[in-house]
Order: sequence, then structure tokens, then C-alpha cells
Amino acid sequence: MQKLEDGNKSQIDGNMSNKLTSAEIGKLWATYMGNSMARCVLRYFLQNVDDADIRNVLNEALQIADRFTRTVADIFTREGHPVPIGYTEDDVNLEAPRLFADEFYLHYLKYTCKAGISIYGIAVPLMSRQDVREFFTDCLTLTVKLVNDVNDLLDMKGLLVKPPYIPVPDRIDFVKKQRYLDGFFGDVRPLQSLEITHIYDNIQNNATSCAVLVGFCQAAKLEQVRNYFKRGKEIALKEYDILTRLMHKEDLSSYPLLNHLVTDSTISPFSDKIMLTHKMDMFAMRVRTYGNALAFSARHDVAATFARFIVEVGNYVEDGANTMIDLGWMEQPPQAADRNTLTKG
Repeated sequence: MQKLEDGNKSQIDGNMSNKLTSAEIGKLWATYMGNSMARCVLRYFLQNVDDADIRNVLNEALQIADRFTRTVADIFTREGHPVPIGYTEDDVNLEAPRLFADEFYLHYLKYTCKAGISIYGIAVPLMSRQDVREFFTDCLTLTVKLVNDVNDLLDMKGLLVKPPYIPVPDRIDFVKKQRYLDGFFGDVRPLQSLEITHIYDNIQNNATSCAVLVGFCQAAKLEQVRNYFKRGKEIALKEYDILTRLMHKEDLSSYPLLNHLVTDSTISPFSDKIMLTHKMDMFAMRVRTYGNALAFSARHDVAATFARFIVEVGNYVEDGANTMIDLGWMEQPPQAADRNTLTKG
């Protein structure tokens, strides 16, 4: 498959007379918004990094974000579709002092790559036009490469925290009793491997999210935005603790908090708008990761935990959206025609 070049030189294949579908417009719009935000964040990180290896992987991430935004802008322009505003130089202060340690950048990239892989992986089979499908395939390929580079670098520097080990079974067996599904009372079985996988993944997400929120709490200018971040930190820390206790109860290792990788700076590198959107987006992605965990949780107590988290996080995201609307910061995604309005008068 031929990969797309950057947006200014993109080789758009396929019949351009084919209109973009709603799925293509929606995923292209979300890709532009997310990567225009990533460009701001990564440019600031690159102003405050000492480690040469980490600088290289941040540069790789920035080049990817630049490429994706330019390609989406090119497709939209060719289609006569307005290019989103997204996030610009007005949303980042490159002169702000360091807010995070170098090590944190690797954990952050891993955190955001997982979100990107989810978005692009869902997009590929929904895309009808060849050029758009190839673009999202390229997005997926490059993001997977980036997260592999991040993991390799974490491992090389002795910073890679691995999921816990479990015994290798000595035979194949089948579930024989309904109590396999129990989890609240009686003879509760140990966590199985898929449950451990998703519990660990969400512990890792909450640890990274909590550190981001610590930094954002220090940097936010508006009180209502700062209070929103404080509430988000409380949610992330509470859910981190609940999931960590599940692991420790089974004598399984967990994932450490990363709050010590945040400096004491209170000078904001980002606009309140970009920070608020960032946390809304990442908590919205948490709904998906909790949903995945719920789907793979056979034990009733584990499933109930994730179901409760989905409600809590969903309410938090809705409150953030209301704040964005009140402040006039929420850029509206493309939507279907309002037939009721069209038929009036």
C-alpha cells in the first residue's frame, strides 16, 4: 500500500467525485481536532526536554501530528468542506517553564497513542473511499510504530513497567461451575488473564491521567476550569485505588502513580480551552476502555466496578462539555441536516 505524504503533497487516490460519507467526515474531523491539539502539546514538550532519545521520539510524534492535520486539511479543502479551527499558536505558550519531567513524556505518548489506535482502528473498516481508507490505515500504522518506539525507549531506560506475571497452565481445562461468574460472595475464583489485562490497562491510564491533572490544576487560570481538573484528579485517583486494590488482593503487581514527574510550576503552557478539551477527550476515551474491560470481565464484581466507572466518567465528561459550551469554546462537529428547521416557514 502506498502511504500518503504530508498534506501539501498528499497523493489522494480514488474518485474524488464520490462525496465523503458521514463516517469519513466525522473521523477526519476528529483526527484534525486531536492532532491540532497534539501539535501544541508536543511543541511545548520539545521546548522543555533534555534527554536526546526522548527528544527524538517527541519529534517523531510531532511530525506525525503535522502530517495528519495537513492531510485532513487537504482532503477537506478538495471537497469544499470547511477546515476546523482546532487549536493554534494562541493555545500554547512555548516560553512557559517546564511542567513535566522528561520521563513523563514517554508515559504521556503511550497514553495518547492508545487513544489514537482506538480511533483509527475503528475508522478503517468504516471508510468507503479508497483515499480516506488508506489515510486511516496510514494513521494506524504510524501510531502503532510510535507506541512501539515509546515502549522500546521505556524498556531501554529501565522505565517500562510490565503487567504482572501469572502461572503458565499445565493443561487445557473447561469451566465446570456457574460460580466462575461470581465475585461478591462465597468461593470467588482468581482473576483470569483478560480481566487482569484490562484492569492493568485502566490503572495505567488513570495513573497517567492523574499526573496530567495535577499539572493542569496548577496551571489553569479560570477557577471553574481549575475546579473541574481537581474533580477529575479525585475521580482518577479513586478509580486507580479501586483497581489497584483488586490487583493487590490477588497478590498481583500494579502500576505506580506518576505525580512525582510534575514540577511545581504554576505558569500555564496551554490555554484553559485546550487543557479542558484535552481532559474531556481523554475521559471520554476512558468510557471506551472501561466498556472494553466490562466486556471481558466474567466476574460479577469486576463487571459491576467498570459499569459504575462508566456512569461516573460519563457524568464528568458531560459536565465538561457544559462548561465548554458556557465559555463558547466547543467547536461543533459536522452534523446531519435539521429537517425541522428546513421545513419551517
